[in-house]
Amino acid sequence: MSLLPHHRAHDYRALIIGWRAVAQKARLKMLVLTEVSGHKVWYLESTGSRVQQEAIYLSSGVHGDEPGAAWGLLKWAQAHIELLRKESILICPCLNPHGLIANTRVDHRGEDINRRFHLEEDEVCGPWRRMTQGRHLKIALCLHEDYDAQGCYVYELSRYAEPISYQILQHCTHAIPPDSRSKIDISRARQGVIRRRRLPRDMVGLPEAMVLHHLGCPLTLTFETPSEFSLDDRVQTQADFISAALSFTLGLGNTEK
Repeated sequence: MSLLPHHRAHDYRALIIGWRAVAQKARLKMLVLTEVSGHKVWYLESTGSRVQQEAIYLSSGVHGDEPGAAWGLLKWAQAHIELLRKESILICPCLNPHGLIANTRVDHRGEDINRRFHLEEDEVCGPWRRMTQGRHLKIALCLHEDYDAQGCYVYELSRYAEPISYQILQHCTHAIPPDSRSKIDISRARQGVIRRRRLPRDMVGLPEAMVLHHLGCPLTLTFETPSEFSLDDRVQTQADFISAALSFTLGLGNTEK
């Protein structure tokens, strides 16, 4: 049976209903980041003293034509209620609701917000910057999909001496293998891993992961599934990636049911 009927993939209301249920079960606060084009943009965070601890940051829905990422994050959260209760958490489930509904990469203005996270005046990224300001993050996972991808891959921004994404991919690529190309998006890749130390020369504007890294997050992983593959497989692989990344980097153990 399909995990997600195709006609629900771009149903923003259904996605948020799912997150409301998660917030209630996991005792998370669900707050409005901003409102654009008639849609509220939500984020979730831990309550009480956990807000002051180093947090896990999870994000999806920056590009609306990448629904596997948004639904994969929800699927993971639904299976990890106890972890969400225990850890300090900051989640942005869909930063581009108009894009998700319209099945487009850009937002209601025709802008790619993943090139605008450096802009204080941006109507989405500005509130996002104020929301993240002063928070201490121990890991950030930014979930995406790629139309041209031939498998899964990871952009790794890390302060650690050795890359860790190879080990993570081993535990989340059962349904969709790693992208085997040696060059992905003009960047050198090996076994589905791109380890970036600087922005590409032709990039205009800063993406979410780079800004998080500049703000002090020691490990930022941007995960990409191939958007031309099965939606069910993409959703499951996104959920598996989160489990593997947190298990490996935090020693939490894999609690996926």
